[in-house]
Amino acid sequence: MNRQEWKEKAAEMSGVPKDVAMGLPILTITGTDELCVENYRGITEYTDQIVRLQTRCGQIKIGGRKLEVIYYTNDEMMIHGHIRTIEYQT
Repeated sequence: MNRQEWKEKAAEMSGVPKDVAMGLPILTITGTDELCVENYRGITEYTDQIVRLQTRCGQIKIGGRKLEVIYYTNDEMMIHGHIRTIEYQT
């Protein structure tokens, strides 16, 4: 059993949600205009067409038009604009 599988199994057995135990990203999208991202580590690219975020399990690339980071904290951010794509890159 590799380290990732061990962490998943430990989280499952303890009853702790995976996002908490493993720091997995949580994406909450409202329509096509609003995206809330939790558990990210940093912004690696930011234009009005692309927002690329680093997470524990790789990168997330958000594509669209007129994208704007409305606010961000250490572990949560809100992106507004016309969201067209969300890609996970491991």
